[in-house]
Amino acid sequence: MKELSRAAVFLHILHHAAKEPVNGAWMSAELANHGYEISPGTLYPTMHRMERDGFLLSSRELSEGRLIRTYRATDAGIAALESGRRAVRELADEILEEPQ
Repeated sequence: MKELSRAAVFLHILHHAAKEPVNGAWMSAELANHGYEISPGTLYPTMHRMERDGFLLSSRELSEGRLIRTYRATDAGIAALESGRRAVRELADEILEEPQ
């Protein structure tokens, strides 16, 4: 089940980063709102790995007097998100189907 949770977090990050730039603190709170308890020691390396793999691009921005790193989805990240959405829809259609 860990793999499923990791995939869900991956898609969740891409979903939000495709809509607007996100930062780790905001993403952590968003994931917690959906029941994912992910420590900063797990979330930040995940986002860094997603950047290294070409799914996210980061930049530093000044916010309330401090520099924060924000992430946005790359074209490869958006393509991965679309692929993930198709897979989730197909899976949900199959497993949520009413028994015959």
